[in-house]
Amino acid sequence: SSQTGGIVSIANYNCPGQIVITGEEKAVAAAAEALQAAGAKKCVPLKVSGPFHSALLGDAGKKLRAELDKVEVNQPKIPYVCNVTVSSSVCWQQSVEKMIADGVDVFIEIGPGRTLSGFMRKINKEVKCVNIDKLADLDKVLEGLGC
Repeated sequence: SSQTGGIVSIANYNCPGQIVITGEEKAVAAAAEALQAAGAKKCVPLKVSGPFHSALLGDAGKKLRAELDKVEVNQPKIPYVCNVTVSSSVCWQQSVEKMIADGVDVFIEIGPGRTLSGFMRKINKEVKCVNIDKLADLDKVLEGLGC
């Protein structure tokens, strides 16, 4: 944007009250200052190596497309929600809301940490969200789901 002197865009719509911005470093810093002045509770700089999920990765997306065009992709056997491209915002909150509207009532977060589970509590406290961090957790989750 012209006010920040560079490119700034939304990288992630994580959950109510948490949006991640990305872009040119100085422009993002200026935007964070403006957001705090406008009343944002806090702006936390993330330690990332690039302007992910922004138009600045358009060329990388073209290179990836050329490589993916060489790969045969089969029709998925299970439903999925696509919420991102290389240079677009990650629409996590909107994807979760769509899955809930479609009848999903249990979410399983796989991997270390509980970041997504935390987002889930802010998006909708009514759905069940469980975490699988280690292989031992899988048995507990399956048992808890009656599998």
